[in-house]
Amino acid sequence: MDYILQGFKEAISLIIRLDPEVFEIVFMSLLVSTSATILASSFLIPIGVYLGIKKFKGKRMVSRIIYTSMSIPTVIVGLVVAIILSRRGPLGYLDLMYTPKAMVIAQTLLLIPLVLGLTYSLAKSRGSNISNVSFTLGGSKFDSVVLIIKELRVDILVNVATAFSRAISEVGAVMIVGGNIKGHTRVITTSISMMNSMGDYPMAIALGIILLIISFFINSFIYSYGQED
Repeated sequence: MDYILQGFKEAISLIIRLDPEVFEIVFMSLLVSTSATILASSFLIPIGVYLGIKKFKGKRMVSRIIYTSMSIPTVIVGLVVAIILSRRGPLGYLDLMYTPKAMVIAQTLLLIPLVLGLTYSLAKSRGSNISNVSFTLGGSKFDSVVLIIKELRVDILVNVATAFSRAISEVGAVMIVGGNIKGHTRVITTSISMMNSMGDYPMAIALGIILLIISFFINSFIYSYGQED
């Protein structure tokens, strides 16, 4: 029991004195996960809204594909990206393996079905009435998509935060394509996993605390934003 308490004390000390290694890892996590979330959300939110309000043949099948892809294992995404970016892969000449860019690519691909599925479900259940109002006022399909995004912005923001939470807490894909290289591709989740196996509990606990703080602030912001809307 004493070593656990000592681990927490040392972890708090690492955070208070702004340990360079700890915050270098945190910065890399935020950079990779934020970039992936922005990339996935920028393209997939409008597409998800459009598919949600549009009536077309085979929509039920499309729904099944979208919802099924939301639960794709992260290691599978990492493996696919690693194969494509490896030296013998089709994009090996770009030399992206074991770089932050490869991690962003992997996390973006991981978030695409999640953002698409959440937005699609939201627009399908609540976007029809808004779309009808837009058409009544003479708006185009594009205008309807813009209006739905504006009217459902709080719910969409919650979906984006959900995607970010999955990205920053993901370990499988970034471990495969990033390699967990110190000072280069090491992020919070891969570091916690490594520190735990090495028995370096103070560092692992410090990173775990920071990860919880990040999640707390994200959810607090969303709650406050929703209350003010």
